[in-house]
Amino acid sequence: MRKRLLILTGILLASTCLAGCRQKDPEPGEIAGYDEGEEYLSIWVHSIEDTEEGEAYKESVESFNEAYDGKYFADIEFVPRNDSGGGYSDKVNASVMAGGLPDVLTVDGPNISAYAANGIIQPLADLTEEEKSEYLPSIIEQGTVDDQLYALGVMESSVGLYYNKDILEEAGIEVPEMDDPWTWSEFLDILEELKPVMEEKNGYPLDMTFPVGETSIYYFAPFVWSGGGELVSDDGLTADGYFNSETTVEAMEYFQTIVDNEYMAEAPIDHLFESRRAAFKFDGAWEVNTVYTSYPDISLGVAPYVVNDNWDGGTYTPTGSWAFAASSETEEIEGATELVKWMSGVDSGIRIWEMAKSFPSTYEAFESIDVFQTDENYSALYEQLSTYGHPRPKTPVYPQVSTSFQEVLESVALGGKDASSELDKAVERIDAKLERYTRK
Repeated sequence: MRKRLLILTGILLASTCLAGCRQKDPEPGEIAGYDEGEEYLSIWVHSIEDTEEGEAYKESVESFNEAYDGKYFADIEFVPRNDSGGGYSDKVNASVMAGGLPDVLTVDGPNISAYAANGIIQPLADLTEEEKSEYLPSIIEQGTVDDQLYALGVMESSVGLYYNKDILEEAGIEVPEMDDPWTWSEFLDILEELKPVMEEKNGYPLDMTFPVGETSIYYFAPFVWSGGGELVSDDGLTADGYFNSETTVEAMEYFQTIVDNEYMAEAPIDHLFESRRAAFKFDGAWEVNTVYTSYPDISLGVAPYVVNDNWDGGTYTPTGSWAFAASSETEEIEGATELVKWMSGVDSGIRIWEMAKSFPSTYEAFESIDVFQTDENYSALYEQLSTYGHPRPKTPVYPQVSTSFQEVLESVALGGKDASSELDKAVERIDAKLERYTRK
């Protein structure tokens, strides 16, 4: 009987914590700068304090405390990720089970829907339409789940189709304007035209790989979107008919064609583009700074992202990065929302660019940073991002969708397997993960 009582007590204690144990806030005066009458707000970030990104977050919190002196006090904790991406996410997951989430935390953009569906974050207090309009459309779309705004990005990101101006000039190839990108068919013709040119340079027309991890879906889902396809339904709960749609099949087969025609190397070659042995390269926005600082002799350009032959002018280019959200445990949603807005706002965006070279998330920040007006490559990336940016799939099982996309891409493009069959099998795996969210 005593043993049974102890077990029941343990269950009750566990249930109480699962319902929302919250770490006790410190008393005013226990932390330097936290004074009587101020609302205490805890905040976790995914960075190391003595990195450029960490310093930017720290300065943003300090400026928040100065601006809201007497009303709010934000207390930042640095919880860095480890090499495998854990660390930060491990602590968040443990705190969901045991209680103790902060008032505000950082969330990687593609995971916002999963965090919302699993009750880790809650909708922000209402923002005015004017406040929302300060952010790039991709930021608002990324942070919105079921018509409620959960998060605001402090930074945005993009991927460029980079080209070597000297090589394209040698081949007599002209690059189109941003609103008139090369279609798949046109790009294949250009790659074929470049093939003998690059063979003489012991290279390939295109520097491209399908790496394990987030990179593949980030770089190459646009080939689905530009054809009007999506990888999941609008509510994120259906993969069948989307992930395995004809549009997705066409995208996978397009990459298979690129490999089969030897427009790219099947095995990755380090610095292929940077060593002038590739005319084109898909890579993140950081590639501009890499070339400028480490390969200054390369004449770099940014071409419009390639589109499906049936592109209707809609959004399709890569976006998404870290955002701030209010945790489900905070009882101070108004204060938490103010902190989220501050950490993602104009000044914080300018700071994250100046200190960490991460793109900001607001129009005013971009327009206040000279390089986005004066440098043709950064300007092109900003135009692409602000005009055609498309968030990654919003679904509570995003990790499974991302992994499945990479696996199918590799098996079809590099393994020569049938795209329809591979996508159908992937849908079965995704549906197995979705079952807990669709079960009635």
